[in-house]
Amino acid sequence: MIRTFTLVSALVLAAAAFAQAPAPAKVADTAKGKALVDDKGMTLYTFDKDAGGKSACNGPCATNWPPLMAAASAQASGDWTVITRDDGAKQWAYKGKPLYAWTKDTRPGDTTGDGFLNGAWHIAKP
Repeated sequence: MIRTFTLVSALVLAAAAFAQAPAPAKVADTAKGKALVDDKGMTLYTFDKDAGGKSACNGPCATNWPPLMAAASAQASGDWTVITRDDGAKQWAYKGKPLYAWTKDTRPGDTTGDGFLNGAWHIAKP
């Protein structure tokens, strides 16, 4: 009985800790309004060519637009999901849209990627 109670208590505590895991990105102010940013404060973007929970930005594209990578053990929560990239790596998506940084943004709050490639890249909005 005590062993069962101890096990159940441990599982409840573990579930509570998991439920409060921090989001993979946060919200910050930019010159173009509120945006999702990575842990360094760099603006995150979405790509119009991504569809169906799949990234269309691989190879040289991903060099210029680094994906917001997720740990292999990352789990979806709320609006946050995890997609599998072509190379098998995991990437975070927000409301179904994979997220990327932009190498031309040099400081937190930069938004130079917004509208790039004939408007195919957009600031990720919360």
